[in-house]
Amino acid sequence: MARRGAAALALALALLAVVLAGVGAQGAALQAPDYYVQETWSREPYYARRQPEPEPFSPPLPAGTRDGEREPRPPEPRPPKKATKPKKAPKRDKLAQETPPPGKNSNRKGVRTKSSEKAASDDHSVPVARVDVREGCPPLGLETLKITDFQLHASTSKRYGLGAHRGRLNIQAGINENDFYDGAWCAGRNDLHQWIEVDARRLTKFTGVITQGRNSLWLSDWVTSYKVMVSNDSHTWVTVKNGSGDMIFEGNSEKEIPVLNELPVPMVARYIRINPRSWFDNGSICMRMEILGCPLPDPNNYYHRRNEMTTTDDLDFKHHNYKEMRQLMKVVNEMCPNITRIYNIGKSHQGLKLYAVEISDHPGEHEVGEPEFHYIAGAHGNEVLGRELTLLLMQFLCQEYLAHNARIVHLVEETRIHILPSLNPDGYEKAYEGGSELGGWSLGRWTHDGIDINNNFPDLNTLLWEAEDRKNIARKVPNHYIAIPEWFLSENATVAVETRAVIAWMEKIPFVLGGNLQGGELVVAYPYDMVRSLWKTQEPSPTPDDHVFRWLAYSYASTHRLMTDARRRVCHTEDFQKEDGTVNGASWHTVAGSLNDFSYLHTNCFELSIYVGCDKYPHESELPEEWENNRESLIVFMEQVHRGIKGVVRDFHGKGIPSAVISVEGVNHDIRTASDGDYWRLLNPGEYVVTAKAEGFTSSTKNCMVGYDMGATQCDFTLSKTNLARIREIMEKFGKQPISLPARRLKLRGRKRRQRG
Repeated sequence: MARRGAAALALALALLAVVLAGVGAQGAALQAPDYYVQETWSREPYYARRQPEPEPFSPPLPAGTRDGEREPRPPEPRPPKKATKPKKAPKRDKLAQETPPPGKNSNRKGVRTKSSEKAASDDHSVPVARVDVREGCPPLGLETLKITDFQLHASTSKRYGLGAHRGRLNIQAGINENDFYDGAWCAGRNDLHQWIEVDARRLTKFTGVITQGRNSLWLSDWVTSYKVMVSNDSHTWVTVKNGSGDMIFEGNSEKEIPVLNELPVPMVARYIRINPRSWFDNGSICMRMEILGCPLPDPNNYYHRRNEMTTTDDLDFKHHNYKEMRQLMKVVNEMCPNITRIYNIGKSHQGLKLYAVEISDHPGEHEVGEPEFHYIAGAHGNEVLGRELTLLLMQFLCQEYLAHNARIVHLVEETRIHILPSLNPDGYEKAYEGGSELGGWSLGRWTHDGIDINNNFPDLNTLLWEAEDRKNIARKVPNHYIAIPEWFLSENATVAVETRAVIAWMEKIPFVLGGNLQGGELVVAYPYDMVRSLWKTQEPSPTPDDHVFRWLAYSYASTHRLMTDARRRVCHTEDFQKEDGTVNGASWHTVAGSLNDFSYLHTNCFELSIYVGCDKYPHESELPEEWENNRESLIVFMEQVHRGIKGVVRDFHGKGIPSAVISVEGVNHDIRTASDGDYWRLLNPGEYVVTAKAEGFTSSTKNCMVGYDMGATQCDFTLSKTNLARIREIMEKFGKQPISLPARRLKLRGRKRRQRG
C-alpha cells in the first residue's frame, strides 16, 4: 500500500508539473508580440460583428437642454457620475507593450493645444501599453488615402455623403454639397454618444489627433471638444485620462484651420476612437481628422509586407526650405558639373531668386535640333509634393547619368531639360512654417501679394475666339503667337512679379513641351482650361491639337502607379477613371488666364498640368513612395518631346530662317522656328502635309510621316526668296530704295497738273 501511495503521489506531482509548464508556455506566448498579432488577425472583421450599444458617457439630460452644454471645454468637466464598468478582458487581449522604432519627425508648427504631460492610471481591467519616450509619428494616412474607407467607422451619419469615409483631413466638398461627396463626417444625431473610429489593422503607437470642421460654403459645423479612446478589439475601450478623470481635448474654433492635440502619453493599440463632447452652438457634429501614429513592426503578416513600398534610389527624401533647396542644387551641380547649370529667371515679391537647373550635355547653350523641355513646380506654394519630386528628379538624373544608364544618358544628350522647383517661394515658406499636417488646404497657396500665379496670365483665349466669331471681318489675330494685350504689360496691372518672370523665361527659350506639377488631386489636365460659352462653368473645350494633348496626358497617367488604377478611391469629388486619369481642363472647371492656355497660344510650348497627389503637403515619410509613384511618369513625359516632326528651315545659302511659320494641314494651330531656324512640332503617328513659310520667301510644302517608334521625323525645308524680296535686297545693297509704282504715278499726276496750271 505504501508503494501504491508513493506511486500515486509521484504521478500527481508529474501531472502538476505538466500543467504548470503549459500555463507558463501560454503566458510566454501571450507576451510575444507575434502571438498577439496572429491572435487579433484571426478574429472576425469589425464590420461583421454585432455592434455593442454605445456606452453612456453621462446621465440623461433634462428636457430642453442641449447635449453639448453638459460638458463645456476646459476647465476639465467632471466625469460621468455613473459609468458602466467594462468587463475584465482576458489576458490574451491585453495590448502589446512594445516600443516601436522612432518615427520620422514632421515639421509641424501650426495650431495645436497643449496636453497635460501627467497621465493618470487607466481602468485596471484593460491594461494599455504606454511609451515614455516622446517621439514624433507620421500621419496614418487618412488624407493620403492609405487608410481605406473600410477602416473608418462611425456611430451614425446623416447620409452616405457625410459618412465616416468623408472624415478625412482636408477633404473637399463638391459644388453640390448634398450629394455623395460632402466635406466631412457628420453624425446622424447631436448627442454625446457619437463617435468616429479608425481601424489601423495592426498595433500602432498613437501619439496625436488633428481635427478640422466641415468643408462647406454654406454651413458652419465643427467639434469644439472631444475625448479619445483606444481599443484592442473594438469592444472594450480605454479613455485617455488626465489625472483622475477622462481627458477632454480642445477642438476647433472654425472649420478650416487644423488643430493638433498630442496625447499626454503615446498609446499602443489597434483601434482609436474620437468621441465629440461639444460642438459649435449653431452647427452639428461634423469633423475631418488625421491620426498620428507609428505602426509597430509586423514581419509575420503578409498583408502588410505585400503593401509596403520601398525604393532603392539613394536620394534626399526630406522637405527642403529655400536655403536647403539652394544647397541641394549646388550639390547636384558639383556632382555633375558637365551636364548641369544653375541660373535664376527673376525674383519673387520678397526678393527670393527663382532658381532653375538646366540638365544637358552642353549646358548654357541652345543646340540646333535639340528640343527644350521644362518642369515647373510650386506655383501654389502649399503644393509641396511637386517641388520635392523635381528636386528628386534632378538628383536622379545626375546619379543615373554618372552610372551610365543608357536611357538617361540618351535623354540628357538629346534634350535640354530645365527644372524650376519653386515658382512661388514666398508662399512655400508660409506653408513650411505650418508644416505638412497643419497648413490646411490653402496656407501659402498665393504669392506674398495674394495672387494665384496659375491663373495670372493674360487671357488670350477670348481674343482668339472673338476673332474666329467675326467671320466677315479680315482676320487680325493669328492662331498662334498671339500678342499680349498692352494693359497686361502696364505697371498698374495686377500681375505678380513671378508671373512676369515666367513669361520672359518662356519667350526667351523655345520650349516644346512642359509640365507644371500641382497637388490636391491625381489627374493630368490638358488645355483649354477656359470654357468658350460665357454662361457655363464646365464644358469640354478642346484645342486644335486635342489628340496630341490627350496622348501627352495619357503618357503620364498610364505610367503612374495609381492614376489609372480603377480600384483607387477618388481624392475628393471627381472620378477621373472614365478618361484614364486625364481630363480636359475646361470640362473640370473653367479658368481664365491659365499657364496652359497662355503657353499654347503665345509660344510653341504644349503645357499640361500634372496633379501628382491627393495630399498637397505629404509627410516626408511618404516621399519615397510618392517618388516611386511618379518616377517613371516623369521620365516618360520628358521623352514625349521627341514625338512628331522636327527640322530646320533654311534659305538657299544654308542660313536658318527665324520666325518661319510651320503649318500642318487640318490643324488650325501653327508654330514658328527658333532663332536658328530649327523647329519641333508635336504630332501623333500618321502622315501629314506640312508647309513652311516666311516673310520674303516662297512657301514650301511636303509630306512628313510620323511613325510609332520614339524619335521625331526629320522634315527640313529650304525656301527661296520672292522676286520682290530679291529686288529689295539688291537695291539695299547698292544704297538705293525700290521704286514704289503707286507713289511714282501720284507724283507724275501732280507734275502734269502743275504744268497745265
